[in-house]
Amino acid sequence: MARLEWESGDRTPALGGKTTEDGVADTDDLTFEEALAQLDETVGALEAGDLPLAAATQLYERGMKLARICSEMLAAAELKITRIQTAYGEQMRLPPEEGPEGEP
Repeated sequence: MARLEWESGDRTPALGGKTTEDGVADTDDLTFEEALAQLDETVGALEAGDLPLAAATQLYERGMKLARICSEMLAAAELKITRIQTAYGEQMRLPPEEGPEGEP
């Protein structure tokens, strides 16, 4: 799990891991589990309430981005599962059982 760290000198939160050219932690290549862990840590830091306003605002924005990433990944997984069920569901259905006189 990524650990919340502080940039030297300015109390600006940064999550460990890859960063972009502007020093912001990169979220493009995160797995769902990594994004969720970072979101959880971000929420914890915001709930602690000991951040300066600028840092809290920046962290809130990152949290919203992570939440969107997690939501999109979950939606994609749900769509994939639905497609799999549609494609293979017909093969999994059992024929209806017939009653004693050949009635379904």
